Order: sequence, then structure tokens, then C-alpha cells
Amino acid sequence: MDYISVHIRIEPFSEDWAEIVEAEIADLGFDSFTVEEPFLNAFIPKDQFSEPNLKTVLSAFDGAEFRVSHTVELVKEQNWNAAWESDFEPVVVGGEVTIKAVYHKDLPRTRWNIVIDPQMSFGSGHHQTTTMMVEQLLEERRALKGKALLDMGCGTGILAITAAKLGAAVPVHAVDIDPRCCRSTVANARRNRVPHKIITVCGDASVLIRGQYDYILANINRNILLADMASYVRALKPQGGRIFLSGFYTADIPMLLEKAASLGLAEVARRSREDWALIVLQK
Repeated sequence: MDYISVHIRIEPFSEDWAEIVEAEIADLGFDSFTVEEPFLNAFIPKDQFSEPNLKTVLSAFDGAEFRVSHTVELVKEQNWNAAWESDFEPVVVGGEVTIKAVYHKDLPRTRWNIVIDPQMSFGSGHHQTTTMMVEQLLEERRALKGKALLDMGCGTGILAITAAKLGAAVPVHAVDIDPRCCRSTVANARRNRVPHKIITVCGDASVLIRGQYDYILANINRNILLADMASYVRALKPQGGRIFLSGFYTADIPMLLEKAASLGLAEVARRSREDWALIVLQK
């Protein structure tokens, strides 16, 4: 299926105005949106697209506090989803969470469903470490309810969105050093109807505030985890805070546990899958 990509320029740009425009055009058949300042990008199957209808809806913003203009691009099937559909199958975790792309249709519904834009390749849920993180969230979901949580290195926001849907305290914080990942998380939070439950911050561990979180999730890589673990510990609440670490191999566990012990953390759980590992540490 060929798609039409509509690039709507919003001047001056704000996330709030992009959200307003998205809400107004959603009923025209658009099934996916991304935000790349100053554009709201909207995607629709070619055979469902009507530019006159789009122009009619956008004309309603004439005289508003912001201006909109648009361009239209044809996205051929092989560019839009052939590579993704060959490599991106829906991921079902624990029989309770499904992570899927916007183009996956008619799937059996699990209790929780996470929809990820197919253009966003910063985390699809397929990697073993992401799966293990979601499994651990599911295992601790009763303890998680009402608890302050941080998704560090959020990527597409899968973990932050899952935590928000599982009942973590609002707002869940999502942090990433890559602006594209931050935009991805914002867009996916909106797509999963939890934008009011997630705050996304672009930065590194230096943005963390002391004593703020009950849970910190960090699915990054060994070297960054070793470098930033002290910052994570400072950001935990004084008693009982937990850190989920993943993004490394089972062979890396001893050096991570050595660092954790030096910071007053004890291992309370671990998982492994195909040589990838996850450890849960507690203050």
C-alpha cells in the first residue's frame, strides 16, 4: 500500500498547537503522526487521501494564533513499510502487553497495547533487553502503582508508556540525550493516549533531581550505566528505591554489581535472554 505523507508547517510552532491540528485532521483517515519541529507529519493510505478535505479542515485555522501550510509527498510501499514489515512483527510480552506498529491490524488484543510509529527506529520492542524490561514491569506492577518512575534513555518511549499504563505515578518522566528520541516519545505517548501522563526531557543524567524516584529504568549500554549509576542512585528516594538495568551482556554483570555495591545497591533479581541481561538493584 502506498501512503501519503502530509507535512504541516506550524508557525510559530508549539507542541500544543501541533496537538490541536492533529485532533482536527484525525477524522480524515490519518493513522499515524510524528512531530518534527516546526512540522506535524501525518500519514494516510493513498486511496483514502483527499487534499480538498484536508484544505477545508486546515482553513479553519485562518486567523488563529498560529499559521499552517502544508506539502504532500507520496511514500511508496517499499519505502514506507516493506523493510519494517519483513523485520517488525508484533511483540507480545507475557501474554499481556502487545507492542505493534501503526500498520498492524486485526491482532488479538492483550490487556495492554503499545503502538509505535514505524518510522521511529530508536526502539521497536524486539530487542531482548526491552522485552525483559517489560517483563520485569509486569512482574512488579502491583508494587509499581502510584510510584514515581523514570525511563532513562527512553528511545521510542515504550517503557515509559508501559509504566504509565500499568499505573505508575503521574507524570512518568522520560529522558533521552537524542532530540529525535524525545520527539518520538512525545508522539508515541500521544498515539497511546497517555500524553498527560508522561513528561519528556532532552538531556543526560545531569538533569536528574536528588531523591525523586521510586523506580529508575535504564536500558542503555554497559559503559553509560557504569558512568551514570551514581547519578541514578542520587535520584532514588532514600528507602527502597529500585533500578532496572539492561542493555548489556551476562558477562558484564560482575562489573556492574561491583559498581552497584560500592554505591550501596544490592541485587534483588536478574533475567537473561540470548546472552543479554537485566538486573534489578535496590537501595
